[in-house]
Amino acid sequence: MTHLPPHPRLQALWRRGAGLLGTETAILAGAMTWVSERHLVAAIGEAGGFGVLACGSMTPDLLAREITATKALTDRPFGVNLIVMHPALDRLVEVCMDLRVGHVVLAGGLPPGAAIAKIKGGGSRLLCFAPSLALGRRLARSGADGLIIEGMEAGGHIGAISTAVLAQEILPFLTEVPVFIAGGIGHGEAIAAFLRMGASGVQMGTRFACAVESIAHPKFKKAFIRAAARDAQPSVQVDPEFKVIPVRALANNGTRRFAQTQVEVIGRYRRGELSLEEASLAIEHFWAGALRRAVVEGDVEEGSLMAGQSVGFVKAEQPVAEIMAELVDQAEAALGRADAGPLAAVGA
Repeated sequence: MTHLPPHPRLQALWRRGAGLLGTETAILAGAMTWVSERHLVAAIGEAGGFGVLACGSMTPDLLAREITATKALTDRPFGVNLIVMHPALDRLVEVCMDLRVGHVVLAGGLPPGAAIAKIKGGGSRLLCFAPSLALGRRLARSGADGLIIEGMEAGGHIGAISTAVLAQEILPFLTEVPVFIAGGIGHGEAIAAFLRMGASGVQMGTRFACAVESIAHPKFKKAFIRAAARDAQPSVQVDPEFKVIPVRALANNGTRRFAQTQVEVIGRYRRGELSLEEASLAIEHFWAGALRRAVVEGDVEEGSLMAGQSVGFVKAEQPVAEIMAELVDQAEAALGRADAGPLAAVGA
């Protein structure tokens, strides 16, 4: 394991979050489908962070193999991210319990009570996403050991509220469990700011997508390195009758075709050529397999390049340990400047 130098200010602020994760830092790496697999997760753990396997649409057997393979690479704590809408959720939870996964992250909706009970009964720590203060309190009462609040600056499926606003709505009022902030975080300065606001840690995904240890295709990484924050755009909903869950990704030919496809499909529905269900399915299935095409096959023109607005901070392919050390040093320096006061910050 890579040991980071002591950072006393940081250690004091994220002690609660690091304690929950069982790690040296309270930097939790968000689960990115096809990217957050055994090699990246193990490397993040070895560097003092907390990696999370992205189950995505994996079958229980495939998830079991991935967990076992990750444990063969590291003895550091890591978690597994499960999508609550997965049709085999109960069996996936059983796999995590059978293999003694220390932490489970439930994402993609309100966690079922049965899944929460099984995870808690199996002795694992549970983390959930809280899009509001009321739901965060409800999840804490239901047994969540930690919460993640994620703003719309994040990559992948997003909500409608920014990270900064969510932090103000939730951090001062929800203290029952550790809260991790996510969405658009790419520099240690932001980590320090949210810790000072009351967060127990942060979740970051995009910064790790181009790590040396990431198996993402070289073309995928090159697209990230070249991108600026404004290139990571949410998907467009052409007609409110046809719901499109916003997904933030780098704009490419695929995103442009998605808007065109919606117009064409909705036109066919209006002309009576398709039923409402058929039209909705045609729109929903447009991106089927698109993330794999980008990450694994390197199709950066038609595939889905899910990225947060922090993609502008991805300047090069770096080892995970280097990324972690950079973030921690930046955060500690920011805290030092804040403690020294405004005159010291401007060199007076």
